[in-house]
Formats: sequence, C-alpha cells, structure tokens
Amino acid sequence: MLAPPYRFVQNLLYWHYYTILKGWVAMLCLQAPAKINWTLDILGVRPDGYHLLEMLMQSVDLCDTLCLWEADELTLEGSAQNAAGQGEAMASQPVRFDERNLVFRAAQALLAHTGKRLGARMQLTKRIPSGAGLGGGSADAAAALVGLNALWKLNLSREALLDIGLRLGADVPFLLTGGLARVSGIGERMVSLSPAPEIWLVITQPCAGLSTAEVFAAYDAGGPLGLRPDNDAAQAALLTGDLLSLGRAMGNVLEPVSRRARPAISEAAGALEREGAVRAMMTGSGSAVFGVFESRALALRAQAALPWPAVLARTLPCNPFSKGL
Repeated sequence: MLAPPYRFVQNLLYWHYYTILKGWVAMLCLQAPAKINWTLDILGVRPDGYHLLEMLMQSVDLCDTLCLWEADELTLEGSAQNAAGQGEAMASQPVRFDERNLVFRAAQALLAHTGKRLGARMQLTKRIPSGAGLGGGSADAAAALVGLNALWKLNLSREALLDIGLRLGADVPFLLTGGLARVSGIGERMVSLSPAPEIWLVITQPCAGLSTAEVFAAYDAGGPLGLRPDNDAAQAALLTGDLLSLGRAMGNVLEPVSRRARPAISEAAGALEREGAVRAMMTGSGSAVFGVFESRALALRAQAALPWPAVLARTLPCNPFSKGL
C-alpha cells in the first residue's frame, strides 16, 4: 500500500479508492470485485429482445484493479502484474486493452454524457477470468465510471452512473452497487439484501470461455432447460446462512445450454461436490463454476484437489457503496 504524504482514502469494503499527488498529477486506484449468481431465472423476453431475468447476485473478493492518472489523452493499458494475477491462470480469452474494452467504453460514455473533452491514463490489472460469467468486464466498467467521475470531478449522481452503466451492460448496475441483491428486469431493478453472512467459495473455469450472447441465443432456440431456482427460498437461506437450504434452492436455467457447449462445466461441478461442496453451480452464462463450502479449511482442501486452476474466494456481505456513491 502506498503511503504518500497526501492521500484521500474511501474504504468501502472491497470497493475502495485512494488518490495521491505525485508531481502534481492525481492518481486513483479502485478494486473491482467479481460477482456470482446464486440464482438465474428467465421470465420472458421483451419486444426488443432483452431477456427478463430474476436473479440473486453477490459480490466476491476476486478483484481486478483499475488505476487512473490525470493525462491529456485517454489511454488504456494492461499491467505487468496481469501475468501473475490469481484469476489470470483461469482466463481463457485474451483481454484487449483498446477501444473495445469496457473500461474505455465507460470513459467514452462519461465524456459523451457530459459533453466534456478530458483525458486519463488508465491501467487495468486483470485477475477475474474472461468469458466466465463472473462479470469481470462489467466490474471494470463500473470501476471506471466511479473512478473517472471522481478523477474528473464530474459530480454525477448515483442515478446517472447507474443509467450510463445499464447502457454498457446488464450487470454493470449491480456491480456499481455490489453486496447481495435481488436483481430483476434486464438488470436495472435491484433490491439490496445486505448485509448477509460470509460464505466460502472455490471458483474454477475448467474450459474455454463462453459468449453471453451465444448462450442466450442457444437458450432461445430451444436448448435444454435447467433447474429453475427458488429465489425466495435461496434469499431466505442466504440471509440466515443456511447452506443446505441454499444448495437446494439454487439454480441457473442457462446451465444445461452451457454444459452442452462445454462438458467440462459438468465435470467441474461434480468434482467440487465430490470434494465437499454443499452445492456447485455455473455462474451467469459460464463457463466458471463455483462450489459452496461450510468452512475455509474445506474450501482450501477442495481447491488443492481440483485438476483445474481455481481460486479461494469469499462473498462480500455488505453493500460496498452504502456510504458512498
């Protein structure tokens, strides 16, 4: 941790940022947590093609890091630490550090919204694997919205950032808010359920990543239907820490579609449950799978036994922006 003479720190659990003055250039760093889906149900499709969802989502402590500096031009680069990131070993798709990256797109969206012409040097350290259903790109976009709003002193409201975020991706509003939430609509309706008990997880991506658009298209084309979750029962179990009831209530209707495309998803879920997970399930549209464990010790043992790269993680029990954004 840097310890400069001038520092502003806002520590909101695993979402935090600090700025320093170094040669009169402000620097700001943010941690961008991944998410998991405890449940994912599809209730219908809007006329514009967007799916109507009902989900329970929670932030986890597997994080990317975005650092920002004042600059004349808008640029994005990868960090040398990317190769050593714990999630990077799972990453199965290359990350582009150009105008297609959601960080760059978030910056451009802020400039378009405000009509300003501003620059920043943006450096992204990736630990969240890509094409995994963990919301890595969306988490990075959320970090960019919060960070650049502060760095550029735009003073945009929470509502404005949520609206911009939704146009970047359906997961961005939740990842701006974080914690545990019931999420519905296309991702714009959220009910915070934080705080909630901490849960130990093992996350693995046992195969190549998946395209969210392609998974939903396969589902719409009549792909195999997954077990529909019991959102109410899962919500109650999460709030009381009842892992056995949680395991019975979890479900992801996209999982059979993704398993058909990537059979290793089934293998990973089975391996996690054989190693003691109360339940193992794919998150989002895949291809990452997480196992739910009753203790850190059990999770560590399972992580060591898996034949695929895996990370130990914890859920984040509180809303990280409850005192901020």
